[in-house]
Amino acid sequence: MPNHSFLLYVDDPLKSAAFYEKLLDAKPMEASPGFAMFALSGGTVLGLWRRADVLPKVTAPTGSNEVGFQVESQEIVEKFFGACQHVGATVLQQPTHMDFGYTFCVADPDGHRLRVFSTAHMN
Repeated sequence: MPNHSFLLYVDDPLKSAAFYEKLLDAKPMEASPGFAMFALSGGTVLGLWRRADVLPKVTAPTGSNEVGFQVESQEIVEKFFGACQHVGATVLQQPTHMDFGYTFCVADPDGHRLRVFSTAHMN
């Protein structure tokens, strides 16, 4: 049983699943025209739900939230950034140092903001 889940409302779950499959290097647990789901570490699940099917209807614009992925080191941040570029994510922020750590931000094909960060100090 998952400990945590989060959902992204997407136009085409199968198209989005193909993007996340490449980005996460993982097959979806479930994939259909209306919904796709990925198991992440620590029992967390990422769901991709067709926006048109969500009830109650979604009124917030895409990109008004951010999904964060904390990783162990700045080197992993750089590696993940390369993977994001490889799968065609839109770069919103290049890797940079901020108050909370080393980070970057990209957007998926639907415009959802994805932030990868590490609080570890660079050697």
